[in-house]
Amino acid sequence: MASAAEQLAANINFSAFSKAEELKKRIWFTLGALIVYRLGTYIPLPGIDPDAFANSFFGKSQGMLELFNMFAGGAVQRMAIFALNIMPYISASIIIQLLTSVFPQLEAIKKEGEQGQKVLNQYTRYLTVALAAFQAYGMAVGLEGQAGVVTDPGWFFRISTVLTLMGGTMFLMWLGEQITSRGIGNGSSLIIFAGIVAAFPSAIANTLELGRQGAISTGLILTVIVVAVFVVAFIVFMERAQRRLLITYPKRQHGNRVYEGQTSFLPLKLNTSGVIPPIFASSLLLLPTTIANFSQKAGTSGILGTIAQLLGHGRPLYMLMYVGLIVFFAFFYTAIVFNPVDTADNLKKHGGFIPGIRPGERTAQYIDQVLMRITVIGAAYLAIICLLPEMLISYAAMPFYFGGTSLLIVVSVTMDTVAQIHGHLQAHQYEGLVRKAKLRGRKK
Repeated sequence: MASAAEQLAANINFSAFSKAEELKKRIWFTLGALIVYRLGTYIPLPGIDPDAFANSFFGKSQGMLELFNMFAGGAVQRMAIFALNIMPYISASIIIQLLTSVFPQLEAIKKEGEQGQKVLNQYTRYLTVALAAFQAYGMAVGLEGQAGVVTDPGWFFRISTVLTLMGGTMFLMWLGEQITSRGIGNGSSLIIFAGIVAAFPSAIANTLELGRQGAISTGLILTVIVVAVFVVAFIVFMERAQRRLLITYPKRQHGNRVYEGQTSFLPLKLNTSGVIPPIFASSLLLLPTTIANFSQKAGTSGILGTIAQLLGHGRPLYMLMYVGLIVFFAFFYTAIVFNPVDTADNLKKHGGFIPGIRPGERTAQYIDQVLMRITVIGAAYLAIICLLPEMLISYAAMPFYFGGTSLLIVVSVTMDTVAQIHGHLQAHQYEGLVRKAKLRGRKK
């Protein structure tokens, strides 16, 4: 027999959505914030020639900038005030998370609960300012190195560029926090999601135009569509997949009352690391190309240029290192974000145990073994998802936006946002049932 929650979820319909005023306000706020973000991606930096920069950007492969341009929704190729996007904040969050597992002082702050989390959030903001300033200065120097892009090179241009780009990143960080608290979904993820999705129509139009001109066959376009549908379905299946460990709680006595033992599950996701491994792997592999393109000393004939050519899209070395880095970061980041020892200690404190496994150290070892096994499957899944579209990009000249990383981010964020909307609808219906029960009680 279905539970009350399952019955309630089955009864959710559009009429329930129309009555959820709080949810509609959150959705409209989220849409308005994302529109503000998209408008900012069209405001160019002061002191540059947009046409000259566009010719320079599209004239050659820009390596890592191409990846950042995808996340920024085209703001990099237009050199807008949001060119850095929210990536410095994402990087700072990951760095603070890594440092928390390394330094006992930060780990102690994390264990302080909500107050400790506020302190770590403040550290993340400070680090975001530093990373944004560093990246903005590097971008300003790179712009000055491009002939005809900067109208008046010098320290005034560098300082104004650093302040503008850093301010844009801090504004997006604030906007993401507002979406998280007053809107629906995770604000930072939705900003990256909006940037990627905004480029999908033009990418599809360019693909169809190439098909009309005969540069891409109709069969290849249909193959791409089938592959995209398969990839999306595979991502949805794998992101929802879990390995559930049975947890048993024994009988307990409180006063004169004896409570029966309970059972629950410890869910372990197959892909605990999320989208971090593909992003890190792509960034590291594109770094030599970026440096080779923007360095005045290292040309294509130098050592760095040779490495950049070997690590070009579709090259065997690129594919091999791409898969290797994805697997490495999948295991590395999983070990950072999930601590089996802490999980085993929490179970022991609350009297829970895994049947057949002794509480404490043996439980931690068992959870670690299970986590390692499912991470193998998760790492293989990420490698397949990212490698299959990469082959289409390399051998069929398909748009970069059809990459596995972009599809993984779009599908994951969509699933998370839909789940939150579903949760708000359930909460609204629960409130309605409670109000009806109170009215019936008063009538009686």
